[in-house]
Amino acid sequence: MSKPTHEERTATGTEELRVQLEHSREELGQTVGALVAKTDVKARAQEKAAEVKEQAAAKAAEVKEQAAAKAAEVKEQAAAKAIELKAKAAGVAHQVQDKLPDTVRDKAALAVGEARAQASRAGRVWEEKAPEPLRQKAAQGARAARDKRTVLLVAAAGAVTLWLARRRTSRGGGARS
Repeated sequence: MSKPTHEERTATGTEELRVQLEHSREELGQTVGALVAKTDVKARAQEKAAEVKEQAAAKAAEVKEQAAAKAAEVKEQAAAKAIELKAKAAGVAHQVQDKLPDTVRDKAALAVGEARAQASRAGRVWEEKAPEPLRQKAAQGARAARDKRTVLLVAAAGAVTLWLARRRTSRGGGARS
């Protein structure tokens, strides 16, 4: 075998050097690209802002869901409490009615009968003399009062209880409040 000539070694060496140089250039380009990306503050800030915005949106959705659940729970508790209070009020009204003396109940029944008779007479006069728009407004008020009958009965029972308490206090020689 013959030895390679100087020109052959140079050609192979030159080609090898070119490949190494190209490879080094590629690595250097990637390194420079990475350094540029790290030093691009605006792009990094935008990326961070997008990330934070995404996290905030997720947290807002979570908080909104929790608030809706809590509102539903509170609404349910309020409805249950309203039912409980209505039952208590009805119980108190019955207790007050049970404790009323027969004479007071009789007087109340007479007063109710008299009030109904007067209301009937007033109703006839009203129908004869009141203008139509005024009658319609009065009918709306009467419907509202009928719808709130329980509240009115409880208020009346409370007033009777207070009246009885004052009456007993004044009869017993105590000071009136």
